[in-house]
Amino acid sequence: MKFSSKLPDVGTSIFSVMTQLAQEHGAINLAQGFPDFDPPANLTEALVRHAAAIGQQQYAPMPGLLRLRELISQKTAALYHVSAPNPATDITITSGATEGLYAVLAATVRPGDEVLVLEPAYDLYGPAIRLQGGTPVYVPLLFPSFRPDWDRVAASLTPRTRLVLLNTPHNPSGAVLTTQDFDTLAGLLENTDTLVLSDEVYEHLVFDGQAHRSVLQHPALAERAFVLSSFGKTYHATGWKVGYCIAPALLTAEVRRVHQFLTFSVSTPTQHALADVLAHADHYRELPAFYQQKRDLFVDLLRGTGFELLPAAGAYFLLARYAALAPHESDTEFAHRLTREAGVAVVPVSAFYHDGRDEGLVRFCFAKKAETLQEATARLHAFSKRYV
Repeated sequence: MKFSSKLPDVGTSIFSVMTQLAQEHGAINLAQGFPDFDPPANLTEALVRHAAAIGQQQYAPMPGLLRLRELISQKTAALYHVSAPNPATDITITSGATEGLYAVLAATVRPGDEVLVLEPAYDLYGPAIRLQGGTPVYVPLLFPSFRPDWDRVAASLTPRTRLVLLNTPHNPSGAVLTTQDFDTLAGLLENTDTLVLSDEVYEHLVFDGQAHRSVLQHPALAERAFVLSSFGKTYHATGWKVGYCIAPALLTAEVRRVHQFLTFSVSTPTQHALADVLAHADHYRELPAFYQQKRDLFVDLLRGTGFELLPAAGAYFLLARYAALAPHESDTEFAHRLTREAGVAVVPVSAFYHDGRDEGLVRFCFAKKAETLQEATARLHAFSKRYV
């Protein structure tokens, strides 16, 4: 039998690879982006309660529970000081932001279309675009600030550009987009039919007194934008795989046309549980301070290890140069050796570039308990004594 792969050059995700390597060597996993602590107790208690409730075990409505969508609408309006999205027509609950992103691309990208992607970028973006018959057009972010190069963005836009894909706060760098960035993008897209997909799953993880700037706050962009959010990131429950997409009614209708045939609906008890806690804003309003404390602890603990850390304004990752420890190794070689020899797993940042560009950086995830970060850095100090 002959069979031709649609993604012949795509292997196992780097996150799965490094997690497997960490398990094989008993390493602390600072590679894959998930917390090693539990969701809030009131959320897990609500899930247990709804999982046992009569009549809550069957399909939820395709767009999601109306109660949950109404609360998302209220939250969005309060946080970003914008008009509340219409719960009936503008909000769709998805099986994680991953499904939301795929549904948006499947709904909007046709063969021959181009999607502009700012790199480094999450490894899902390119393959998901290609599966729709689209072409990812990669524009590198400025190094090492990871700010957009708007001149290069402008030069990359063509009549075939169907969509611009943004990510703020940015994975892997933690850089954040500003109001000025959105103004610039809006000017570039004026008088075009180009859409915007804004991946904002780390919206509640912005530090140092800054506020997250959402595409929803820019009227000229909001009218052409899909915005993705993640309950998994907000409530330390990445395994629950629940997110949502906010977009104008015309665009939401297209997303739902795909969503209904992709997953149809999301876990009913889980949606009820999230609705129970979403009305209480204290948790997500306290997240910036919660994660900034972890960032600052990790930065302090890493002093003297030979890693040169880059600033991180948001998300729960830190990028680090390792030239003082291994000046002649590729980032992938170093990440594998660090896992084997130091017992700490990281992600090589070249995995976030379509062409494997190697800037000599690895990514640490600091969404961990204090004791996990302390043990990991103790191992890194022991490892670095051989070189520094």
